[in-house]
Amino acid sequence: MGCSVDWERAFFTMDNRLSRAVKECFVLLHDEGIIYRSNRLVNWSCELKSAISDIEVDKQELTGRTFLRVPNYEDKVEFGVLVSFAYRVEGSDDEIVVATTRIETMLGDTAIAVHPEDQRYQHLVGKFCVHPFCDRKLPIIADDMVDMSFGTGAVKITPAHDHNDYECGKRHSLPFVEMMNAEGFITEVSPQFKGIKRFDARKAVLSALKEKGLYRDTKDHPMVVPVCSRSKDIVEPLIKPQWWLDCRGMAAEAVRAVQTEELKLIPNIHNKTWYNWLDNCRDWCISRQLWWGHRIPAYFVSFTDTDLPKGEEADGKFWVSGRNEQEAIQRAADKFKVPKEKIILRQDEDVLDTWFSSGLLPFSIFGWPDTMDDLNAFYPNSLLETGHDILFFWVARMVFFGQKLMGRPPFPEVYLHAMVRDAHGRKMSKSLGNVIDPLDVMQGISLEGLHEKLSGGNLDPTEINRAKAGQKSDYPDGIPECGADAMRFALCAYTAQGRDINLDVKRVVGYRYFCNKIWNALKFSLKILGSEFTPTHTSELSGREDVMEKWILSRLNFAVKECNKGFGSYDFPQVTTAIYNFWLYELCDVFLEYLKPIMYSGEDEEIKSTCRNVLYTCLDTGLRLVSPFMPFLSEELWQRLPRRPSDTTASICVAEYPENVGL
Repeated sequence: MGCSVDWERAFFTMDNRLSRAVKECFVLLHDEGIIYRSNRLVNWSCELKSAISDIEVDKQELTGRTFLRVPNYEDKVEFGVLVSFAYRVEGSDDEIVVATTRIETMLGDTAIAVHPEDQRYQHLVGKFCVHPFCDRKLPIIADDMVDMSFGTGAVKITPAHDHNDYECGKRHSLPFVEMMNAEGFITEVSPQFKGIKRFDARKAVLSALKEKGLYRDTKDHPMVVPVCSRSKDIVEPLIKPQWWLDCRGMAAEAVRAVQTEELKLIPNIHNKTWYNWLDNCRDWCISRQLWWGHRIPAYFVSFTDTDLPKGEEADGKFWVSGRNEQEAIQRAADKFKVPKEKIILRQDEDVLDTWFSSGLLPFSIFGWPDTMDDLNAFYPNSLLETGHDILFFWVARMVFFGQKLMGRPPFPEVYLHAMVRDAHGRKMSKSLGNVIDPLDVMQGISLEGLHEKLSGGNLDPTEINRAKAGQKSDYPDGIPECGADAMRFALCAYTAQGRDINLDVKRVVGYRYFCNKIWNALKFSLKILGSEFTPTHTSELSGREDVMEKWILSRLNFAVKECNKGFGSYDFPQVTTAIYNFWLYELCDVFLEYLKPIMYSGEDEEIKSTCRNVLYTCLDTGLRLVSPFMPFLSEELWQRLPRRPSDTTASICVAEYPENVGL
């Protein structure tokens, strides 16, 4: 793709210096109480067997009954329905009908809630319902969270598996019954359903309710299904002891930075999203149950002396953090006033969320926590360029840690590029067959080659056939070879569309033709210049220029100004348009045609010399203008041009970008 990077600064996320920075950050924030341990509801992926953060959860909106594919289930699973069933009130003929979109979770119900002002149920508050499958009585409680106008006005409470119910459970001191384990199997709460997979239990519980005469009805119901962005599994709220980061203070500082323009988001349409997300930012679960990553530098403390108290792993009272085990032992000894030889430490086996270490990159890569010349020179950096889809995954976390640990944001500006979609505006999906691999655009690929790539994935036969049909419709002749330069130019030209780029490969092909035009223009121009040509020392006017020479230089000057203006405002389409218009419509279509009769006739040599120097200025400046977009083509052609006597620049990639033509 023509990326220009400093290879001497290559690093790996698990390098010792980066690992040291991660430990330092964790210990500092744990000492302040910003990082803490708590046993509470987390977003859990049964497929990953790990907790995930809120922003790793995709919200899939359903309008009604929908069957979705879930990992490790042969048949698609039904969602988007509301199932009503009855709980019988103990010692009476009364019943309370409740409704849920997750019928299997009724195995974890520990209460029935009604609104305190609901006259229909006031006589039942304080009584109990009998659970049909578990040896458990459910108290009927009054709580303001209940919407009297929704359904029957009664709500089942499952504190261990629902965020709203969790808060209700804490308010009323309800038991937290876990009906599902970390792998997604039903626990011992009910012998009838023990060991059944959660969505198989959905069918089994429904069938059992019907057998007991407790089932009432099923209705279509609009809902939002939480999907893990990595595993595509359905996310389950589970109670797990995890490490958390209190984001409130850092989020407030990140909001202030954008409000005061200490940090600018470009385009600023993202400011509103920034404020909304950070103003409502919840604490960040930073624990991950994965085998690869930065191990959490926290240690559970126990003692060899049985007379000393035993701690609970679920809370943070018997945990200490340390940059190494020796430091942790000393901290434990100081905390519990116990000799070090009586202390037993066990390091947490969990690892940190990958975005924790990524959030430290702006300064960890330069040696922090040590103060080094590189850190002083390159922090803060001048610009971050990234996609708006990871604005909160990564950008916000870098700002959090930068402001907290370094005292200021890691960069003054963030340019958020658009996301690439297909020509029809659809999100790229393997099952649709509309994924565009940049390498295929650069190198070209046949339709058969596109089909072969589908077979190497994890699509089922039905999806493969649908994807092949999509590919045949969009690329009946495959994708022609376009090269990296045309691809780069096209993507930058497309950024005018804002949040999304509807990438049409035909447009990239058009810019391949533009590359050919530049190539042929320079090939022809070299013949005009001749092998003996040496340009003047500067591009200053000689005074012998005619109207046409002055005109083309004025157009070149206009293009230079437009490019600099566009780069200054991150308006890349303004830059690509100026370059395209100058090369195609002004230099090639007009000036080169104007030169032909002059250079191939008996015109005065002084006139020809003036024309050659003007042409050289146009070629040299024009190639430097296009160089950031087309590094390969511009380098190849620029090396074929002669140099001005005082110019010793080795490569166009280090040549000065034109700011004016010197006219």
